[in-house]
This record gives sequence, C-alpha cells and structure tokens, in this order.
Amino acid sequence: MTLKKLNEQVVAVHLENGEHVGNLKLIGGVWKFKAIGYDAEGRVIPGGGPLTERHNLRFAALDETLISVQLMLK
Repeated sequence: MTLKKLNEQVVAVHLENGEHVGNLKLIGGVWKFKAIGYDAEGRVIPGGGPLTERHNLRFAALDETLISVQLMLK
C-alpha cells in the first residue's frame, strides 16, 4: 500500500498494484479514511471498493506502515 500526498489535507491510498482505493482526509485534526470504488464505466463510487468496510477508519498521524496494517487487517 502506498500513500500519495495530493495536498496538505488529502492523501490518496493505493494498493501495491496501483489501484486507487480511497483517500485520507484531515478532518478536525484526525485523518479519516474515505473508501473509493469504481464501477464498470470508471465512475467513482464514494464509500465503495475493496476497502469499503474500512470507510471512516481514523488515524492520529500519517504513518504509512501503521495505516497499511490497519487498513489490511480489518
């Protein structure tokens, strides 16, 4: 899993195969995971995708290792 900073408050989350599965958004001083999926036509499905059950998981810091473990454990 890799994190790609988009700006100071949004970080894209990608699986090792490059698939975009969500974003981490800084909301109220806490990083929240926002799952994203795509339909057959490529349209975004907010809260969808392979990590939909982790939608709204919270993190205190942008620690790539910790975030990767937590997103893949649940």
